[in-house]
Order: sequence, then structure tokens, then C-alpha cells
Amino acid sequence: MAQSGEVSAVQIRSSERLEVIETYQKLRAAEAKLVGPDGKAESLPNNLYSFLLRLLADLRAGQSVTLLQSRHEFTTIEASKVLGMSRQFLVRLLEKGELPFHKVGTHRRIYARDVLAYKAKRDLSRRKSLDDLARAEYADGLYSQIPDDFNAGP
Repeated sequence: MAQSGEVSAVQIRSSERLEVIETYQKLRAAEAKLVGPDGKAESLPNNLYSFLLRLLADLRAGQSVTLLQSRHEFTTIEASKVLGMSRQFLVRLLEKGELPFHKVGTHRRIYARDVLAYKAKRDLSRRKSLDDLARAEYADGLYSQIPDDFNAGP
């Protein structure tokens, strides 16, 4: 009997094994196709097919989806909304060099890829800080305690 965490092998006949191998090879050789309303089919690369499946799953789950070109530019107002900060705070980050930008005339523009990379880096840093705080509270025995915020007194 397999212990917990171990996977036991399943015995199958050689004829079934050949059938599984043939099916697997057919699946690997198959191409995903996009068929238009006119019946014209276009083959899709596997990475695009995987992307479209993920996109459909997100849409079905009620998630909002935005597609941007890699060289899409945000204004400072648009970038500040994506990052959830004030425009003034964003401009200070730009002036400190924490986020690359370029100017179009007198207006600052930030590439979407740079805004999203900054957001991912910031979110990762925040998650690490929260994890570290939770670990420290757990180590001190404070993690399971419920704060008495209602009886704090004046």
C-alpha cells in the first residue's frame, strides 16, 4: 500500500499503453485553429492558444482583462490610477528615477511595461513584508491573539 504522499504505479496492458502513446502523439501534433465566421481557419501557435485559454478562463470568472501593446504609453494620470497612488506621488517617483519615463513635448509618458513591472515589484515587496510580520508575530506567540480594540479606553 502506498504511504501518504507517494503515488503508486497503475498497471495497464501493453495494447492500452500503445493506445495512450498514440493518443498523446496525436494531441502533441494537433494544431489549434481559429475559425472565422466565413469558415476560414487560421492555425494558432501553442503559446497563443494557451494565452487565449487563460484569457477565456479569466473572463468566465468575471475578471476584467486589458490588452496592451508592449510599447503602450501611459500618461501620469493613467499610470497613477494603475498604481493606486496620487499623480503627485508618481511624479516624485519619476523625478527620483524609481520609474523610467520619457517626455513627449512637455508631458511625461511611461511605458505600460515599466508601470506593470514597478507594480509587480512593489506588490512582491509588500507581500514579503507582510509575510515577515506574520512570521515574527507567530514566533512571538501574538499571531493567534485577538486584539481588544473595543476596550482600548481613552
